[in-house]
Amino acid sequence: MFNFCRNNPHHRRSVAASLVQGVYIQEKDRQQKRLWPQALAPHWWLFFHFQLINVLWDDDDRSIFGAVYEFKPSQASCHNHTVHRAPKYVVAFRGTITNVESISQDLKLSLQIFVETLHESSRFRVAMQAVQHTVASGGAANIWLVGHSLGSAIAMLAGKNMAKTNCPIESYLFNPPISCAPIEQIQNPAQKMGIRFVSNVIKAGVAVAVKGHQQRPDPFVLYAWTPYLFVNPDDHICSEYIGHFEQRKKMEEMGAGYIERLAMPNSIGSLVLGARGKNSEPLHLLPSAFLTRNLSPSPDFIQAHGIKQWWRPDLNCQSNLYQFR
Repeated sequence: MFNFCRNNPHHRRSVAASLVQGVYIQEKDRQQKRLWPQALAPHWWLFFHFQLINVLWDDDDRSIFGAVYEFKPSQASCHNHTVHRAPKYVVAFRGTITNVESISQDLKLSLQIFVETLHESSRFRVAMQAVQHTVASGGAANIWLVGHSLGSAIAMLAGKNMAKTNCPIESYLFNPPISCAPIEQIQNPAQKMGIRFVSNVIKAGVAVAVKGHQQRPDPFVLYAWTPYLFVNPDDHICSEYIGHFEQRKKMEEMGAGYIERLAMPNSIGSLVLGARGKNSEPLHLLPSAFLTRNLSPSPDFIQAHGIKQWWRPDLNCQSNLYQFR
């Protein structure tokens, strides 16, 4: 059995990723009609002293997309003090599964991420209710939110909603999608910098024009939350988070911090939709984050975007804290 130590970042990352994998395997168990004791999913949480207490189902395709786990260490672990400050509950969400029974709904929801309407989906409403219920039962300080890919987008949106009510939850988000062009994939640093600078100038101008005629709440005032983001530079779905946060630092160093502060809490899509009286929720607008990059080589996109990379003990990582000032 695994003895969890919260002060060990590899332990936290491995446990969070494995519990997400447990949700993936639950859905695959369902599709392949594997029941206990043939079911494979329980191994992914029992090894870490967790028990499954709730399964989250999608209202549209009846697939399993999430789970709520409760931490219940053995008496021997508690007696030996080998378990240190583990979360009492973990709410986990899987990403897209390409099997025919789930691919259609998963792709539909993935599209909603990029048009900034994921918050309108029934899957997110089920997820949000589960998070609120778990917080009411265990308290926000005793809970983790974890997810991968589409699941990390759901977890991120739920975490933002809770933080807006002064209830931040510790969150581990693997390969989170970002609704921005993958500029990070451009090899020339000067070109990347130039494109991002022009983009920020445009966003700042649109923000001034739109907010000059409409009073809209500042999303960076509504919540203070610092999730853990795990990205792979070779994954074009999430790699732009690297440039998204690095650009802030560079703009400050260039003396263009005012432009960056106008642009940072907005996306073009949210500004345009807001001017038309429509509600949107761009996921990547985070004031702060612990960003971890996987610097180990990835032979292809499947491995660069996969969940399996994040529990490897030999992972070569670089972590940075980015905070909004």
